[in-house]
Amino acid sequence: MTEETPGFEEKPDVPSGATPDDAEPKGASSEEGAAPAGDANAENAGLVAQLDQVRTALGERTADLQRLQAEYQNYRRRVERDRIAVKEIAIANLLTELLPVLDDIGRAREHGELVGGFKSVAESLETVAAKMGLQQFGKEGEPFDPTIHEALMHSYAPDVTETTCVAILQPGYRIGERTIRPARVAVAEPQPGAQTVKAEDAEENTPAADDKESGGPDEG
Repeated sequence: MTEETPGFEEKPDVPSGATPDDAEPKGASSEEGAAPAGDANAENAGLVAQLDQVRTALGERTADLQRLQAEYQNYRRRVERDRIAVKEIAIANLLTELLPVLDDIGRAREHGELVGGFKSVAESLETVAAKMGLQQFGKEGEPFDPTIHEALMHSYAPDVTETTCVAILQPGYRIGERTIRPARVAVAEPQPGAQTVKAEDAEENTPAADDKESGGPDEG
C-alpha cells in the first residue's frame, strides 16, 4: 500500500521537453480566431447591401428630378408659345379694325386731300401700324395668286400671257406670313385663241426640220 503525499494531486503525464501550456487543447484557440473573421464578413456584406439600396434610391430620385425638370421646361416653352400667339391674335384683331381707316387715308392721298394736320395724323398712324408688323401688298402687273388676291373684276387683254392683276382696287395686308386681308384686284386673262395664233406663228417662223438635217436647200 502506497502512501499519498498530502497536498499534491495527480497530473496527466506530460511528454518530456514540453511545457505545461502545450498540454492545453488547441481547438479553442482556433475557434476564437475564426469567429471574428466570420463576423467581419457578415458585417461587410450588410454594408454592401445597404450601399446598393442607397444607390438605387439615389438613381430613382435623380430620374424623378430630371423628369420634373423636363416637364417644367416644356411647360415654360408652352406658356411662352401661347403668350406669343395671344399677342399676335390681339395685334391682328386691332389692325383689322384699322384697315378701313387706312383705306380712307389711301383714297385721300390719291385725290390729293391728304394735307395739313390730317396728313401728319395719317402718317403717324401708318408708322405705328408698320411698327406693329402690318405690311401692305398688291401691285399692278403682278401675276394673280388666289391665295393672296381676290378678283373682283375680270377681263381679257391681248398683251398678257397669264392671268395678271391689272388694277388694285384695295391693297392687301399681312402680318408676317399671316394674311389678314387679301388684295382686291381686277384681273385680265389672255385673249381666247391668242395662244393658238402665237403657236402657229412660231411654227411658220421655224425652219423646216429636213433643211436642218441636210444643212440647207438641195443643190441643182
